[in-house]
Amino acid sequence: MKFNLKNKIAIVTGGGSGIGKAISKTLAEQGAFVHILDLNKTDCQQIVQEIFKDNNLAEFHLCDVSKQENVNEVFQKISKKHNIDILVNNAGIAHIGNIENTEVNDLDRLYEVNVKGVYNCMFACIKNMKKNGGVILNMASIASTVGISDRFAYSMTKGAVLTMSYSVAKDYINYNIRCNTISPARVHTPFVDGFIKNNYPGEEKEMFDKLSKTQPIGRMGKPEEIANLALYLCSDEASFITGTDFPIDGGFIKLNG
Repeated sequence: MKFNLKNKIAIVTGGGSGIGKAISKTLAEQGAFVHILDLNKTDCQQIVQEIFKDNNLAEFHLCDVSKQENVNEVFQKISKKHNIDILVNNAGIAHIGNIENTEVNDLDRLYEVNVKGVYNCMFACIKNMKKNGGVILNMASIASTVGISDRFAYSMTKGAVLTMSYSVAKDYINYNIRCNTISPARVHTPFVDGFIKNNYPGEEKEMFDKLSKTQPIGRMGKPEEIANLALYLCSDEASFITGTDFPIDGGFIKLNG
């Protein structure tokens, strides 16, 4: 079976909802034992139950990725039982605004989760991975490489994720550790629905259609589509790929304008 992850141990941050949930389920379906890190206990319990229903293995851990002590504690607990084969850094938060309406607190809040959180998790697992190799997959964004209106702070963090990933790929290639990034455009998740409902009451359908059409392909991505790409990059079929960013954007980067 292609993309077989049997006997692999995977960690997915922000794995309780949205894209992270889809990645957790997809990796588990291919045989990985998935450790799901999230701050939402209810979401985590639900996804673990869904995975168990399909006779696959998962475990959840309440974890704030911005807190290094918390991250180290969780990773040490996992690594005492298993070697860590796969790390998917998916946890992240968003902010809308240009530089003028981005406060210092906004910048710090996004840095803590989107940049420091990725650093904390890579730092916590890299020594374990050096023993037997492994895969690190970091969730970047099209905002890592192209200008997006009103995404000043978010773009800052996702640019950092991209370049940190290049650095790790270079520094650990001789340890058989691969590090890549995925850069989605807009993906239809509960976050998007909540954003539209809160900011455009009564205009939900019109705004959903407008946001969908910002991708040349004419729709938003699906979490499962991102998860399928993540599965490939975490599998042995992608063993010749490292230090690479993979846009999955409905043509946004190359076909807009």
